[in-house]
Amino acid sequence: MTAAVKIDVARLDAWFGRVHAVKGVSIQVPERGVLAVIGPSGCGKSTFLRCLNRMHELVPGARAAGRVLLDGDDVYGGSVDPVLLRRRVGMVFQRPNPFPAMSIRDNVIAGLKLNGLPRDTDEVLERCLTQAALWDEVKDRLGGSPLALSGGQQQRLCIARALAVEPEVLLMDEPASALDPIATARIEELIHELKERYTIVLVTHNMQQAARTSDLTAFFYLGELVECGPTEQIFTNPKESRTEDYVTGKFG
Repeated sequence: MTAAVKIDVARLDAWFGRVHAVKGVSIQVPERGVLAVIGPSGCGKSTFLRCLNRMHELVPGARAAGRVLLDGDDVYGGSVDPVLLRRRVGMVFQRPNPFPAMSIRDNVIAGLKLNGLPRDTDEVLERCLTQAALWDEVKDRLGGSPLALSGGQQQRLCIARALAVEPEVLLMDEPASALDPIATARIEELIHELKERYTIVLVTHNMQQAARTSDLTAFFYLGELVECGPTEQIFTNPKESRTEDYVTGKFG
């Protein structure tokens, strides 16, 4: 049975001032699947990601055009509240960014308080930390500082924070690039577990990570989508010569 389309992007363009960073990209992301976006630095991967929840427009001089449908609704429609959109489409950044002045507990539930969501915070706290594979490591020090955690633990804390507002989609912008191999492996295991409940779009420079974690892979080059397809096909039998050259290490 074919999975339903969660995100449908058509002819997406994005600019920073006069710089055309994303050029006419069309792509579909299936529900509860993992799309990995690969390509060399400066090819528009992170810009594309930020267009999916309208974070791109927060940059002065930035703009986007085209269509991004979430469950069939245009996220750039005039009636869409970007704040509510970002609750549905959460984001995990390249470097862990816990709120340093807050405890571990308050970091996780910060989104609930910010959005005025009436939830059982103790239940949300344990559930999200468990989903992020962090509960057993921090349950006895929830009042402590997140800065006392390792880099990998801080990143999983940020994932728990993103999960607390019950998003439908998780955008991950190189979430393991600043982590050691052991912490990276744990993040990759977590991606496998989370896709049972969430749609995930992962930007990564690590092609092995893309191969290990994703169902679909999209190759970007100079702002354009060169090729998108099942991950195994992209890495073993790509249709485009530029894709083959990139995944075999001839450039990038």
